[in-house]
Amino acid sequence: MEMRRKDLAVTDSARIDEIILSCDCLRLAFADGTHPYIIPLSFGYERKGDTQCFYFHGAAAGRKVELCRRLGYAGFELDRYRTVNPNEKACNFSMRYQSIVGEGVITELTAAKEKAQALKIIMKQLSGRDDWDFPEDVLAKTCVFQLVVKELSAREHG
Repeated sequence: MEMRRKDLAVTDSARIDEIILSCDCLRLAFADGTHPYIIPLSFGYERKGDTQCFYFHGAAAGRKVELCRRLGYAGFELDRYRTVNPNEKACNFSMRYQSIVGEGVITELTAAKEKAQALKIIMKQLSGRDDWDFPEDVLAKTCVFQLVVKELSAREHG
């Protein structure tokens, strides 16, 4: 992804992971014909070597699930530290923030073991713990998706 303000770019993978892991909301964006669809989600994140993966879940029906299955590709956004840097001049106001923007391929996880592992990653993001158990009946009715990042850019403005 081409970034206009290169001075704001974050390129260190450890720093990018730190920003992602400190966020509490992933916004997933779909291009559904001429109708955009954006949804905020709880998520889990992990890096496997050079591969970055997001995990999210939901009920077995609904627009999010239908778009994940049909399109298999989405954009995403995360951000934190959104505060105003005031100034005496209106044109010199700015925002302090860290943000991640990207896109990737979505696949549905169907094996119970894969789903449970992804849900543990999501729960670790939410709670700091990954020692959760998931009953088989819950796994059977929960849709779990993996988004493998294909493009990502990170920005930081102080």
